[in-house]
Amino acid sequence: MLSKFLKQHSGPLTADLVQEPGHFGLGKIPSRLKPHATTTSICGYCATGCQLKLHLDEHGQAINLSPQSGYPVNLGMACPKGWQALDPLDAPDRATTPLFRDATGRHSPITWTEALDIFTSRLKSIRAEHGHESVAFLSTGQIPFEEMAFLGCLFKFGMGFLHGDANTRQCMATAVTAYKQSFGFDAPPYTYADFEESDVIVLVGSNLCIAHPILWQRIMRNPRDPKIIVIDPRATETAQAASQHIALRPKGDLPLFYALAHCILRDGRTDPASLARCDGLDEFTAFLGDYPPAAVTDATGLDIDAIETLARTVSEPGKRVSWWWTMGVNQSYEGVRAAQAMINLALITGNIGKPGTGANSITGQCNAMGSRLFSNTTSLVGGHDFADPEHRAKVSDGLGIPLENITAEPSLAYDQIFDAVEAGRIKALWIIATNPFHSWIDRARLDRLRDKLDLLVVQDMYHNTESALAADLILPAAGWGEKEGCFINSERRIGTLKAVRQAPGLALSDFRIFRLIANAWGCGELFTQWTDPQAAFKLLRDLTANRPCDITGIDDYEMIDRLGGIQWPWPKDSSRNSSTTSGERRLFADGNYYTPSGKAKLLFSPPAPPPEAADADFPFTLLTGRGTSSQWHTQSRTAKSDILRKLSPAAPYIEIHPDDAARLGLKEHDLARIRSRRGEMLASVYLAPTMRPSQVFLPMHYPEVNRLTHPSFDPHSRQPNYKACAVSITSAHP
Repeated sequence: MLSKFLKQHSGPLTADLVQEPGHFGLGKIPSRLKPHATTTSICGYCATGCQLKLHLDEHGQAINLSPQSGYPVNLGMACPKGWQALDPLDAPDRATTPLFRDATGRHSPITWTEALDIFTSRLKSIRAEHGHESVAFLSTGQIPFEEMAFLGCLFKFGMGFLHGDANTRQCMATAVTAYKQSFGFDAPPYTYADFEESDVIVLVGSNLCIAHPILWQRIMRNPRDPKIIVIDPRATETAQAASQHIALRPKGDLPLFYALAHCILRDGRTDPASLARCDGLDEFTAFLGDYPPAAVTDATGLDIDAIETLARTVSEPGKRVSWWWTMGVNQSYEGVRAAQAMINLALITGNIGKPGTGANSITGQCNAMGSRLFSNTTSLVGGHDFADPEHRAKVSDGLGIPLENITAEPSLAYDQIFDAVEAGRIKALWIIATNPFHSWIDRARLDRLRDKLDLLVVQDMYHNTESALAADLILPAAGWGEKEGCFINSERRIGTLKAVRQAPGLALSDFRIFRLIANAWGCGELFTQWTDPQAAFKLLRDLTANRPCDITGIDDYEMIDRLGGIQWPWPKDSSRNSSTTSGERRLFADGNYYTPSGKAKLLFSPPAPPPEAADADFPFTLLTGRGTSSQWHTQSRTAKSDILRKLSPAAPYIEIHPDDAARLGLKEHDLARIRSRRGEMLASVYLAPTMRPSQVFLPMHYPEVNRLTHPSFDPHSRQPNYKACAVSITSAHP
């Protein structure tokens, strides 16, 4: 029935095409597009949230794109990935039909009816035998938040399971936890305009030129001639373009920040009004007594004068100072405290809630903020708390879900889910729009855990990602450009994405797959209001009432487009002046925070030693990160573009200081063997004077890299420590 429907309607899917009633229960097909010259959509890669103009043919299908001029995020700019965003849709290896691993071990095509029967019967059997904690999902920051919410609510409230996490755990969990603990809510305080209004911009563990090139261009627009300080062990492209590079030792950031705070409080270079809105100042001051500059020179690799000078630079009266961090901080065994140390520095100097200031986390995933608020994983959907009975009652009433279906039990985090697989407590995994068999830390362990699963389901655009190749059942999903919904970017701006292509074959949007599963499972009546993404948006919108992320003042998708995206909060009493939405909307300008006291918390604890330091057997410290602005994460999409492939090396390479290479007898382009205690890989040698001796760098995009990384985690956020581990390097030649 479904295949017949798709064959009959070979053109673009529009709102007037309605699926006939039946057990598929698709309802109205979600698309607002009519054939016309152009439409707009938010890019589906990083969380900058650039708007693209999509050029349509006479059938309403996108044939080309360009950056949208005037949009308050990208101002008419796009990075290489954005320019080629349509290419992955045309890849020959798209998943176009459900696939099931047959008796020979090969994936064979099956119908949607068969796929749904396998999915429901196998998972119900596992639940009956092993309980509601025996199945988990692993989701993404790459799908619209309407789909994220549907998944989380379906899995927990409809299917009756407990454990689920998103790959924002690999990206933003540190920032989420830091903000929640310090401010009382996950609330990045800034707007991108702050890049253009700062006097001092401090970038920590952030290679903005490569990872977020549009935001680097925003810095270049700053008319105040800012001092740009990059704190990073490696002389990255951003560090080379900055005013000053602070080349501290790997994971020396937390001791450095404590020393800076020590100097600032010692010298009285503080903001009394801001200090009055902080809890814990006396305790923080006493703690900092152990961190004068002289006490941290070994940990940071910096001398006393350098630390004292930096402390004066970031606390100069009358200067606007903004702190920005990305994965170099988040992906750390003590990232939460490092993020909070920057928050503390902003608070004690009064650099928050004002133009050009803030302690600002730049998100990685295009919809990580949407995941943080709506995925129903670590937080109850809509920015609520699973443990709060009033919140559970509000969600129950707002979504029409029986209160008894909404559990107060917390989910396991990503790494704990894998621990439970290893222990035999979790028997099945459902992976949606992510690729942990490439991206997860110490990935060889994940390969071993595969044998412990009774069922692995992967729902993805492609049938040949590392995770899909390991799956028992593959559900073919539509991708960006083939469905609609909303993303929320790093500055809290909600933007819409549009369906401008028809998904190939029998592939469906994740939203429609979830509707199919709800009906097949027998809980479809709980989700009768979830007819299409915009209907779901309105349910979720109303659910945010009186929360810090309140967006009840947004009418619909058209309003979001008309106002150039809308930053939350946007409650019902918000002004409808478009300049208010697209201009500078910061949090905490009034000095009030979301904690019970209304004050921010100064949080701290002593630095911990590295989980794995270099030694005689593994004498190099391995750093990882983005290697190019033309590739994205595991390359499952960007590698489909001929142009993007030409803009980055196809094979792995390792950056090493020339002196280290000479000592090892390695020359440029030699093949080197890199080993850690967990695995090994081969990579071409790239002589890089930008590296410090005894440190090496591998781009994260290659599947072999996470065979090396160390399985350690921040105790507060459970985020993996991707950025530093011990390795050895030898020639791979006979």
